[in-house]
Amino acid sequence: MEKLIIVDKLIKLFDLNLWVIFGFCAQFIFFMRFVVQWWASEKAKKTVVPILFWYLSMLGTSMILIYSVKRKDIVFITASSLNFFLYLRNLIIAKKPCKERALND
Repeated sequence: MEKLIIVDKLIKLFDLNLWVIFGFCAQFIFFMRFVVQWWASEKAKKTVVPILFWYLSMLGTSMILIYSVKRKDIVFITASSLNFFLYLRNLIIAKKPCKERALND
């Protein structure tokens, strides 16, 4: 029973609601892209950027954009909007066949 009281106090103290929890989830997904990149680089023993990095980037930044719009935060709305297109472009490049990329270089 005492644990529920503590949780209730924390919820009120930090004004936790579903949108705040959504924002934390968005940040967690965005953070996980670095874990994925680190793990892939450790396995390869060189710096690599796996395609999952770009998918997590797009998902995380999309969620942050949604959260930013809800919070009416123009700074994060602008940053997330621009980031989304950069991540999308990198995903398009990464999905091009190697031969096509070599011809364009």
